[in-house]
Amino acid sequence: MIDQVTLITYVAIVTGFVFIPGPATVLTVARATTSGTRVGLATGLGIAVGDIIHTALAVLGISAIILASAFLFSLIKYLGAAYLVYLGIRAMFEKAPAAVGKQAARLTPGDAFRQGILAEVLNPKTAMFFLAFLPQFVKPENGSVFLQLSTLGIIMVALGLASTVIFALCAGSVGGFLKRNPTVVKWQGKVVGSIYCALGLRLALQER
Repeated sequence: MIDQVTLITYVAIVTGFVFIPGPATVLTVARATTSGTRVGLATGLGIAVGDIIHTALAVLGISAIILASAFLFSLIKYLGAAYLVYLGIRAMFEKAPAAVGKQAARLTPGDAFRQGILAEVLNPKTAMFFLAFLPQFVKPENGSVFLQLSTLGIIMVALGLASTVIFALCAGSVGGFLKRNPTVVKWQGKVVGSIYCALGLRLALQER
């Protein structure tokens, strides 16, 4: 079972991630502002389903690796750390996303839901993030690695869904705020990038 300190730390970090405007948030807000709140909510739900698929794949793969081979565990740990640092550096220098309020063709909730799933499932960055991020909070001495990873993944999906629902419901004001304040989008990338780099270094130094 995950210890309390690790769980609180994990929830705090994930909450910070999901409530800082990122690609999923921008997509959800864009859909909600152009096609209505229901479409925004359907988009967020589709993204959550995509994250559940990524969680399942990550849990099955990582748990098998951790239990099977110390070498493979170290390999995926350093690859994950390098990827997180890469994401951090890229986020720091990446240009702000396109305007959230740009007009687009209206979608039905069903179309938005399916597109949300596909957009998330087919995003290799999301898959790599799950593989790199979840193992940092797993401690074999705390019991079943599979159960720990599953719990962490479910928490991440739940918090991510909560954030997209909130942003979809507040889409008008959020979309207007992001359009009026591009500096916020610019600086959130630098903040997130710094967190990614710090997590990458932490992962590299973590013992099995």
